[in-house]
Amino acid sequence: MQGLPAELDRLRGSIDNIDAALVHLLAERFKCTMQVGELKAAHHLPPADPAREERQITRLRGLATEAGLDPVFAEKFLNFIIAEVIHHHERIAEGD
Repeated sequence: MQGLPAELDRLRGSIDNIDAALVHLLAERFKCTMQVGELKAAHHLPPADPAREERQITRLRGLATEAGLDPVFAEKFLNFIIAEVIHHHERIAEGD
């Protein structure tokens, strides 16, 4: 099994880079959703938008399928993010 450690290190390096990219992408996404929360609060709109959330879930499941990613996992991931966004929007609406 010669070469395995080098290949393992290469793959782990790729994983580390992807993880860093995911963190940066999530940070950018939350910057946008915080602005959305501020706009919703300013216009007295509810923190949650179930119709939008359902469209996003359907869209993400399709993208996941196209990319070869389990759409159930993708939906769970998006639901986790949506719950956090709604929590932020509720806090913004309360003036925190």
